[in-house]
Amino acid sequence: MTLHIRPATLADVSLLAGWAKAMAFETEHKILADSDILPGTQRAIEQSGLAHYFIAELDGKPAGCLMLTSEWSDWRNGNVWWIQSVYVTPAARQQGIYAGLYAHIKNIVEQDKNLRGVRLYVDERNKRAQEVYTRLGMNG
Repeated sequence: MTLHIRPATLADVSLLAGWAKAMAFETEHKILADSDILPGTQRAIEQSGLAHYFIAELDGKPAGCLMLTSEWSDWRNGNVWWIQSVYVTPAARQQGIYAGLYAHIKNIVEQDKNLRGVRLYVDERNKRAQEVYTRLGMNG
Protein backbone atom coordinates (compact mmCIF):
# COMPACT_ATOMS: atom_id res chain seq x y z
CA MET A 1 0.00 0.00 0.00
CA THR A 2 1.48 3.33 -1.10
CA LEU A 3 0.02 6.61 0.10
CA HIS A 4 0.88 9.80 -1.77
CA ILE A 5 -0.38 13.27 -0.80
CA ARG A 6 -0.52 15.99 -3.44
CA PRO A 7 -2.02 19.44 -3.92
CA ALA A 8 -5.28 19.45 -5.87
CA THR A 9 -5.43 20.95 -9.35
CA LEU A 10 -8.24 22.24 -11.55
CA ALA A 11 -8.48 18.74 -13.02
CA ASP A 12 -9.71 17.60 -9.57
CA VAL A 13 -12.67 20.00 -9.26
CA SER A 14 -15.38 17.46 -10.14
CA LEU A 15 -13.85 14.84 -7.86
CA LEU A 16 -13.57 17.26 -4.93
CA ALA A 17 -17.08 18.60 -5.46
CA GLY A 18 -18.47 15.07 -5.56
CA TRP A 19 -16.68 14.19 -2.35
CA ALA A 20 -17.92 17.39 -0.69
CA LYS A 21 -21.47 16.44 -1.62
CA ALA A 22 -21.00 12.93 -0.24
CA MET A 23 -19.46 14.25 2.99
CA ALA A 24 -22.22 16.83 3.53
CA PHE A 25 -24.91 14.22 3.07
CA GLU A 26 -23.17 11.59 5.17
CA THR A 27 -22.34 13.85 8.10
CA GLU A 28 -25.16 16.41 8.15
CA HIS A 29 -27.79 15.01 5.76
CA LYS A 30 -27.36 18.13 3.60
CA ILE A 31 -27.67 18.11 -0.16
CA LEU A 32 -25.24 20.50 -1.82
CA ALA A 33 -26.20 21.98 -5.19
CA ASP A 34 -23.80 21.49 -8.09
CA SER A 35 -24.45 25.14 -8.98
CA ASP A 36 -22.70 26.12 -5.73
CA ILE A 37 -20.14 23.42 -5.00
CA LEU A 38 -18.61 23.11 -8.48
CA PRO A 39 -17.83 26.81 -9.01
CA GLY A 40 -16.97 27.20 -5.32
CA THR A 41 -14.39 24.44 -5.51
CA GLN A 42 -12.99 25.77 -8.78
CA ARG A 43 -12.73 29.29 -7.39
CA ALA A 44 -10.90 28.05 -4.29
CA ILE A 45 -8.28 26.33 -6.43
CA GLU A 46 -7.95 29.18 -8.93
CA GLN A 47 -7.69 32.04 -6.45
CA SER A 48 -4.60 31.75 -4.34
CA GLY A 49 -5.29 32.45 -0.70
CA LEU A 50 -8.89 31.25 -0.57
CA ALA A 51 -8.11 27.62 0.25
CA HIS A 52 -5.69 24.78 -0.29
CA TYR A 53 -6.90 21.30 -1.17
CA PHE A 54 -4.81 18.17 -0.74
CA ILE A 55 -5.67 14.79 -2.21
CA ALA A 56 -4.51 11.46 -0.83
CA GLU A 57 -3.87 8.77 -3.42
CA LEU A 58 -3.75 5.15 -2.34
CA ASP A 59 -1.80 3.02 -4.80
CA GLY A 60 -2.24 5.76 -7.42
CA LYS A 61 -6.01 6.17 -6.98
CA PRO A 62 -7.71 9.12 -5.26
CA ALA A 63 -8.83 8.01 -1.81
CA GLY A 64 -9.50 11.15 0.20
CA CYS A 65 -9.01 14.86 0.63
CA LEU A 66 -9.09 17.84 2.89
CA MET A 67 -9.29 21.58 2.42
CA LEU A 68 -7.37 24.18 4.40
CA THR A 69 -8.32 27.79 4.97
CA SER A 70 -6.17 30.40 6.69
CA GLU A 71 -7.02 32.55 9.67
CA TRP A 72 -4.84 35.31 11.06
CA SER A 73 -4.10 34.83 14.75
CA ASP A 74 -3.05 37.92 16.64
CA TRP A 75 -2.43 35.68 19.65
CA ARG A 76 0.14 33.72 17.68
CA ASN A 77 1.29 36.49 15.31
CA GLY A 78 0.81 34.26 12.29
CA ASN A 79 -1.62 32.24 10.24
CA VAL A 80 -3.42 29.16 11.49
CA TRP A 81 -4.71 26.59 9.02
CA TRP A 82 -8.24 25.30 9.56
CA ILE A 83 -8.90 21.78 8.30
CA GLN A 84 -12.22 21.51 6.50
CA SER A 85 -14.02 19.34 3.96
CA VAL A 86 -12.38 16.11 5.07
CA TYR A 87 -13.48 13.09 3.09
CA VAL A 88 -12.19 9.55 2.70
CA THR A 89 -13.90 7.20 0.28
CA PRO A 90 -15.74 4.33 1.96
CA ALA A 91 -13.45 1.74 0.33
CA ALA A 92 -10.34 3.50 1.68
CA ARG A 93 -11.48 4.06 5.25
CA GLN A 94 -9.51 2.66 8.16
CA GLN A 95 -6.36 2.52 6.04
CA GLY A 96 -4.61 5.59 7.42
CA ILE A 97 -5.72 8.04 4.72
CA TYR A 98 -6.67 10.88 7.06
CA ALA A 99 -3.65 10.16 9.27
CA GLY A 100 -1.45 10.56 6.19
CA LEU A 101 -3.15 13.81 5.18
CA TYR A 102 -2.84 15.18 8.70
CA ALA A 103 0.85 14.21 8.98
CA HIS A 104 1.51 15.91 5.64
CA ILE A 105 -0.18 19.12 6.80
CA LYS A 106 1.57 19.09 10.18
CA ASN A 107 4.91 18.75 8.40
CA ILE A 108 4.19 21.78 6.20
CA VAL A 109 3.16 23.84 9.24
CA GLU A 110 6.28 22.83 11.18
CA GLN A 111 8.51 23.89 8.25
CA ASP A 112 6.82 27.25 7.55
CA LYS A 113 7.62 30.00 10.07
CA ASN A 114 4.52 31.95 8.97
CA LEU A 115 2.18 29.14 9.99
CA ARG A 116 1.44 28.83 13.69
CA GLY A 117 -0.75 25.79 13.91
CA VAL A 118 -3.61 23.67 12.67
CA ARG A 119 -7.18 23.78 13.92
CA LEU A 120 -10.24 21.72 13.17
CA TYR A 121 -13.96 22.03 13.64
CA VAL A 122 -16.00 18.85 13.72
CA ASP A 123 -19.76 18.62 14.02
CA GLU A 124 -20.67 17.38 17.49
CA ARG A 125 -22.81 14.64 15.93
CA ASN A 126 -19.88 13.19 13.96
CA LYS A 127 -18.63 10.81 16.64
CA ARG A 128 -16.67 8.60 14.24
CA ALA A 129 -14.56 11.53 13.05
CA GLN A 130 -14.04 12.72 16.62
CA GLU A 131 -12.63 9.30 17.55
CA VAL A 132 -10.17 9.44 14.64
CA TYR A 133 -9.03 12.95 15.57
CA THR A 134 -8.57 11.98 19.21
CA ARG A 135 -6.47 8.93 18.25
CA LEU A 136 -4.20 11.24 16.23
CA GLY A 137 -3.64 13.48 19.23
CA MET A 138 -5.84 16.32 18.03
CA ASN A 139 -7.56 18.00 20.93
CA GLY A 140 -9.31 21.23 21.85
